[in-house]
Amino acid sequence: MNPKVDMYLSKAKKWRKEMEKLRRILLGCQLTEDLKWDKPCYTFQASNVVVMLPLKEYCALLFCKGVLLKDTHGILVKAGENTQAARHVRFTHLQEIVERESVLKGYIRQAIEVEKAGLEVTYKKITEFDIPEELQKKLDQIPALKTAFHALTPGRQRGYLIYFSAAKQSKTREARVEKCMPQILKGKGLQD
Repeated sequence: MNPKVDMYLSKAKKWRKEMEKLRRILLGCQLTEDLKWDKPCYTFQASNVVVMLPLKEYCALLFCKGVLLKDTHGILVKAGENTQAARHVRFTHLQEIVERESVLKGYIRQAIEVEKAGLEVTYKKITEFDIPEELQKKLDQIPALKTAFHALTPGRQRGYLIYFSAAKQSKTREARVEKCMPQILKGKGLQD
């Protein structure tokens, strides 16, 4: 048990009982406990396996490489529209966790086996993402911007492409590109 997680749970206002139960299950599976991204994170041989997430509507266990798990019980949910690897299991009350304990342990063991086997998620390549017309226009007009954008890590490029493409109107996409240009030129990601 990690004292940082003890402190985290002691301050939890919502989902405390659920997280304490999930914690006992996770620690019983021989995972190492830490606090990463300000959330309880459970690792196997220094690889992130599961993150505990107390959200507004539910508490969840997020499996970092959930896409590689066999979801025989149909409980894994894609974390977001653009999520490629993570999958999570949602809980809205303690009894759900109690009833699914053996199933959860099976998924956790499976996630550990994924790490033991050294399996990796095959991510969509940055070249597979569409470049919004508004961004392409700026890249063509400003060589320094093009150089800076292509020098970004694939994750940072992906973040910008998703952000720009999410806007429904061209003028909004254009405004987003304009707003982000200084960040891109500095070699920074959308969230940096």
